Amino acid sequence: MPLRVGYVREHFSSPLLQYAAHDQNKTFTLVECPGGTGQLTSRLTNDQIDVAIALTDALIAGIANGSKAYKLVGSYVSTPLNWAVITGAKSKYQSLAELEGTPIGISRVGSGSQTMAYVMARQQGWATDTLRFKVNNDIRGLIDSVNDGSTSAFMWEWFTTKPFVDAGEVRFIGSVPTPWPSWLIAAHTSHVRAPSNELRAFLDALSTYVVSFDAPNNRAGPNVTFIKETFGYREEDIGAWLETVRYPKNCSSIPEKVITDTLAALENAGVVNAPEGHQFDVKNFIDTTVVTLT
Repeated sequence: MPLRVGYVREHFSSPLLQYAAHDQNKTFTLVECPGGTGQLTSRLTNDQIDVAIALTDALIAGIANGSKAYKLVGSYVSTPLNWAVITGAKSKYQSLAELEGTPIGISRVGSGSQTMAYVMARQQGWATDTLRFKVNNDIRGLIDSVNDGSTSAFMWEWFTTKPFVDAGEVRFIGSVPTPWPSWLIAAHTSHVRAPSNELRAFLDALSTYVVSFDAPNNRAGPNVTFIKETFGYREEDIGAWLETVRYPKNCSSIPEKVITDTLAALENAGVVNAPEGHQFDVKNFIDTTVVTLT
């Protein structure tokens, strides 16, 4: 059976989509998860996908908070994610400070949109136990919620939401970059569902596509064309995004510092708590038969 790979159809997924288009032996199938990382981890748990390319913080927080459904097996994007803070086109909110104590829209419990709301709260000096959330499932539900007033704002990747800003549907009132590299790869802990040899082969091949995507000659032209044709983004937005993003040279390795620094930031935000009297053991977060810590 081919690996079922869950992903979010955004510009970050371009190397993965290019790989899928050339996977002549059909070694994997793509499963789109528009609900983001919360939906990806839910589908891993519920045997709907075997592999997830998802946000670093939410994957690590899930394991830290007790999930046994998956382990980390690789890296995907090595630069931070810029989360926009978005409100309704005609809402009263003009700044992040005004959001304290208001209902924040999230895609799902445990999603990156929720984790980053905690990070924003800490940066703004709010007590995180005052945060209120409303689940809106996907980007369309989130946009509707800020415009009907059921939420004050939501957080989503900047360039993904910019077309909605350009169309006048929503407004940006700030941004919060992640204090960690943005995307990792996780797989189900069952080696029946996700055999180690198949995972290693998938990661090795994916590495060739991310390295190619990162090459200066492809950044200068072919990448722009691919993203424009696939996602319909404006060329100036594509160029601006490409200046901010980098991919790893080897998808089958994870810098240990990524896990420890993310855990420290998540602890500071109140999203996870280390075992009493102990530190987190990094090796509990990875599948040691697949990934190498560097």
